[in-house]
Amino acid sequence: MAPPRLELEHVTKRFASVVANDDVALTVQPGEIHAVLGENGAGKSTLMKIIYGALLPDAGELRWNGTPVEIRSPHEARALGIAMVFQHFSLFDTLTVAENVWLGLDRKVTLRSVAEGIRAKAAEYGLELEPEKPVHVLSVGERQRVEIVRALLANPQLLILDEPTSVLTPQAVEKLFETLRKLAATGCSILYISHKLDEIRSLCHQCTVLRGGKVTGRCDPTLETTASLSRLMIGSDPPRLPPRTGTAGDVALRVRDLTLPRFDRFAVALEGISLDVRAGEIVGIAGVSGNGQQELLAALSGEDPRADAGAVSLFGRGIGRMGAAHRRRLGLHFIPEERLGRGAVPSLSLASNLLLTRKEALRALGWIDRRALRAQASSIIGRYRVKSSGPGAVAKSLSGGNLQKYIVGRELDALPKVLLVAQPTWGVDVGAAAQIRAELIALRDAGCAVLVVSEELEELFAITDRLHVIARGRLSPSIPTSEATVEQVGEWMSGLWNAPAAAAGEAR
Repeated sequence: MAPPRLELEHVTKRFASVVANDDVALTVQPGEIHAVLGENGAGKSTLMKIIYGALLPDAGELRWNGTPVEIRSPHEARALGIAMVFQHFSLFDTLTVAENVWLGLDRKVTLRSVAEGIRAKAAEYGLELEPEKPVHVLSVGERQRVEIVRALLANPQLLILDEPTSVLTPQAVEKLFETLRKLAATGCSILYISHKLDEIRSLCHQCTVLRGGKVTGRCDPTLETTASLSRLMIGSDPPRLPPRTGTAGDVALRVRDLTLPRFDRFAVALEGISLDVRAGEIVGIAGVSGNGQQELLAALSGEDPRADAGAVSLFGRGIGRMGAAHRRRLGLHFIPEERLGRGAVPSLSLASNLLLTRKEALRALGWIDRRALRAQASSIIGRYRVKSSGPGAVAKSLSGGNLQKYIVGRELDALPKVLLVAQPTWGVDVGAAAQIRAELIALRDAGCAVLVVSEELEELFAITDRLHVIARGRLSPSIPTSEATVEQVGEWMSGLWNAPAAAAGEAR
């Protein structure tokens, strides 16, 4: 029999006083799709970085195809046949998609051939990409597609995927799964990290569970239920979402015939967007990444103040020309999809990051009350169970899920009147996702108008009262979530909606 593709024995990694991986053992066979499951901060990303050579372990041994190896860099990992798609992407914003992929290849390969390879691989996997686009104009979902295609172009023996399906429609997820199964059938091993427990049960052959940096369980996920996997991961069933209470009130945020040309040649133009969000309701917008979500949220949040003043109104007041700070003073808050760089400054502490949108600790003449600021940050860290070393921890030191909890907590703690949220639980474990969703529902029940833009259909079906779908810069009429189906929303993601029928649903 062939030796295991990858073996880890007694792998340990420490960061100062924190033990991220503690005596971890992991075995992946050729052609096996192996899930690594754990809540945010459990040590999954650290372990993957060790396998990929981005970090060196403090102790332990790695064996590749039966031979002990020391992987000292991603370059050495790629030379062995290991490819990885990180949750936090490693792309240069000023370069194009093709140029980013070209960087890791032999210099003899031409940029034109790289672009052709990207188009072919993207078409094979159903991942729409334009090689000539600069990365800085791409949404988070589109950047993830770049990472996936770049990894697949290497024809790896081991492919590490971290939350790979958050950019895809339900139909495209099934196509990707078919492709991954075919890839595994050729002998390629796959390490699969996802917080979607139904995906792990459907796709993976084996599962290793991490909690607090230690391996706490191994199982065949096909023999488990979603509830049993959740208990293995977080030690309990995820909390149930509270039932719907109350009814929607007056219109808080109104958009009428919002039409905006592209701000550059790679952006998406908005065409005739109209929607209402009432006090005490959550309205969801579904869609495949890159169909105008970024542009719409920029126009609503004030990052893009090019709209006609009356095209966007807040409690009857035209705000289309107002900037983000002015809109925030009127009660409109925004949680962007990109955590590092937009939601938080990576090199600043959690306390200092509060000052991006919160002013309670500011005193006369711009003085900052540091004690009050730290107390405010500590309160958010405690309420939202953010795993960190405290208010002084820099944002980039947190796992993606914990930073997301902190940013969500920062905005919810402000008690907004209107809240715009992009991808609220992207890359967040099942327990933290349930907590964030419950907080959004509680905010809605307190009378806030909430607009959620998400590519997680499960999330939208769980928390929203009405749904729209955005496709190619156009917005469908809304439909009550209770009347929508996954298949219907999947079709609408291609722009195929029946306006009269949907409009009738909105009227109800």
